[in-house]
Amino acid sequence: MTTAFPLTFGVDTFGDLAFGADEKPLSQAETIRRVVDEGVLSEEVGLEFFGIGEHHTNDWPMPAGDVVLAAIASRTANIHLGSAVLVLSSDDPVRVFQRYSTLHAISGGRAEVILGRGSSIESFPLFGYDLADYETLFEEKTQLFAELLKGGPVSWQGTTRPALRDANVVPHLEAGPFPVWIGVGGSPESVVRAARYGFGLMLAIIGGPPSRFVPFSELFAAALDKYDQPPRPVGVHAPGHIAGTDEEARDELWPHYRDVLTRVGRTRGWPPPSKDQFLRETGPEGAWHVGSPDSVARKIAANLPALGASRFDLKYGMVGLPHEAIMRTIELYGTKVVPLVREILADAGPDPAA
Repeated sequence: MTTAFPLTFGVDTFGDLAFGADEKPLSQAETIRRVVDEGVLSEEVGLEFFGIGEHHTNDWPMPAGDVVLAAIASRTANIHLGSAVLVLSSDDPVRVFQRYSTLHAISGGRAEVILGRGSSIESFPLFGYDLADYETLFEEKTQLFAELLKGGPVSWQGTTRPALRDANVVPHLEAGPFPVWIGVGGSPESVVRAARYGFGLMLAIIGGPPSRFVPFSELFAAALDKYDQPPRPVGVHAPGHIAGTDEEARDELWPHYRDVLTRVGRTRGWPPPSKDQFLRETGPEGAWHVGSPDSVARKIAANLPALGASRFDLKYGMVGLPHEAIMRTIELYGTKVVPLVREILADAGPDPAA
């Protein structure tokens, strides 16, 4: 027996530092205010999810995404709001639950959480965590978070934080747990962990061909069966940029892609990206969804069925891109890309997650 999940589409941002029309950086405070405007626009163009990824750097000054999401909730009515992702390993699961259950209350039941181990690790030294405990931190804290979602008094004991004994964790959820996903960029262990705790699987495809994640979707289905869990949805998070034509989109994005990946590479041991690499990643077989609405829609429509996925979240923006280009990407994605993807997949047959 198969279960079909509805197609859903959203956008994610890391809160990339905003730049003005004069190509000069704006303040981090102005960046945060503009993210609120981006969230409001996302609902206006019909998108179903707006996510904020946790970062703690000058390029991505977004350490308190839940506060920004609450501001967006006050100006919207329907769009779901959540983390994309939240680095649970360097946070406290009780406080995460409290923050997002509060967001759930404020928004009238629209909160979601995407949990991650942290590919960006600046939060570990910032909050006093040892990277040697990387795996243990995520496993124990995910386990505790799953317990908190059940509601009622919580008892839990591990090695990474003090034990809980019949703890009453407030605010209580009104109508069951909010949706929780685990973001996976390359760890089979996290795929199995998502299945074991009954969470959704969010495939974070930021480099290389999306087809390399097909085994992860298959592993997730097998693990759900092994742990006697009901079917859970698979989603895709991938970066992109949309403009009127393929050439325009690539020309706008390339200098900022080059500069940002060069800076990040200095700390992670990557070589500076070449133009050929950029063209591969933004081409038909690459992870980046860059181009005209038609090109981006056809790429999404090809990848969702191949991955058994029913959700696609476009990670938009890049440090250095002007705000006007970012808002245009959101608008084109919601008004042009998403309707075309739905049309293509409807013409192709059953729901891709069936």
